[in-house]
Amino acid sequence: MRYTCLLLFVLFSNVTFAARFNPALIAYRGNYAVADTDTTSIVKKNSASAGITYGSDALFFGRTGPIKYPFVSADMILNYKSGFFVYGSALKVLGYKPVLDEIDVGGGYFYRLSKKYTGTISYTRFIFANESTIIKSASTNDINFKNSYDWRVLKTSVIADYLFGKSNDFFLTISNSKYIESKFSIFDQTDYLSINPTINFIVGTQNFVQRYSVDHQYQLEADNIFIKNENGRQARANAQFKMLNYSFKLPLAYNRSHYTLEASWKYSIPVNVEGTLKNRRESFFNFTFFYVFY
Repeated sequence: MRYTCLLLFVLFSNVTFAARFNPALIAYRGNYAVADTDTTSIVKKNSASAGITYGSDALFFGRTGPIKYPFVSADMILNYKSGFFVYGSALKVLGYKPVLDEIDVGGGYFYRLSKKYTGTISYTRFIFANESTIIKSASTNDINFKNSYDWRVLKTSVIADYLFGKSNDFFLTISNSKYIESKFSIFDQTDYLSINPTINFIVGTQNFVQRYSVDHQYQLEADNIFIKNENGRQARANAQFKMLNYSFKLPLAYNRSHYTLEASWKYSIPVNVEGTLKNRRESFFNFTFFYVFY
């Protein structure tokens, strides 16, 4: 019952706090929701932003579960002109028992060292229902450190993540993107289209895969991830720092002054898949709506 009330609160907040997300401030959310509309300037004022996303499958640092887990999620962030921000999200996997599978809460700080160089540092706490089956449920805490430099031709971001708690992992994500806005309007002078094609690659450890296989021994539904000896060869291989994933993402967004609608396609190529987790190349589709109120 408490999960139901919280979900209703978050969804209600999407209307009450009608505000636009600043994606530059939500580095960790690249694994789930939040549109990829970029921005070249940070508005120095307090704001509240909220959004909702449908995704075709849950992806976590280049890895997916044994079967597809389509989901809906609601996100909310409060930005302060000082640079600090706090956020929360709720996620529901469609077609499965938990009313809510995941709740995330966190906060961080945005900084700008120059016109072209920006960054964020943030902490996120992951809270999962006991019956949650998404692969991310093997993690508990995330410290995220993101730095971006705009070369004009493209923007390069280097993102470091340290996950600790149920499993300990370190990831380094390199991202190159090019944000483009249309020079024409669709319905009036206040709207426009944007695309932000992005190429990512992720290197890191994958102890969370081992932890997931131990927590969820799906011997009938998913023998492909079950490891009988947690301390065996695969457990040692999961602790090695190596290439995990290559991906290409193409988001297309319709933007107005206070809200954005976005559809995105992502093609993911997992590599060095350990623990017999049979991830394969996969296409992901996300549909996002978010609204901003200053």
